[in-house]
Amino acid sequence: MNVVGFAGYSGSGKTTLVEKLIPALKLRGLRVSVVKHAHHKFDIDHPGKDTFRHREAGAFEVVVASNNRLALMREFEQPAELSVHQLIAELYEGVDWVLVEGFKHSDLLKIEVWRAASNKPARYLEDAFVVAIATDSPGQLPEATLRPVLDLNDAEAVADFLLNNQERFVYSFEDRPG
Repeated sequence: MNVVGFAGYSGSGKTTLVEKLIPALKLRGLRVSVVKHAHHKFDIDHPGKDTFRHREAGAFEVVVASNNRLALMREFEQPAELSVHQLIAELYEGVDWVLVEGFKHSDLLKIEVWRAASNKPARYLEDAFVVAIATDSPGQLPEATLRPVLDLNDAEAVADFLLNNQERFVYSFEDRPG
């Protein structure tokens, strides 16, 4: 399993890049999973559905599956902030790539998504885990860098970068905190 993070401020284009990168990797015959950090309360279930009713009745976990899809919903008794490593551990180990969106403070190798138009600071200046910058404004980077600068609007080039540097992104479950 290879794991790479995509970090950047809200509105920088992380979701759009990941959305385009998934089919670019799938067309190369690779299986892709995504881990996304949500900053607020979210729900994938709907009132009236059986699974919603089971959760409302107090089930700690509800797994729902069909011949096409599986979903696991877990209700925390106390607020819990899971680490990116705990979330990766929940994934199917047979996946080729895990694209992590968010978790900008994690110790995962990551590609920073940065736009000059956002008027937000660049993180690569202070984050040693940033291995490349994907941007639509390379000439406006706040400081020169030896890191690769990728075209934010060229998912194929980002996929090529990942595959050409695949050995850097190999994820080892044994080396990670539980």
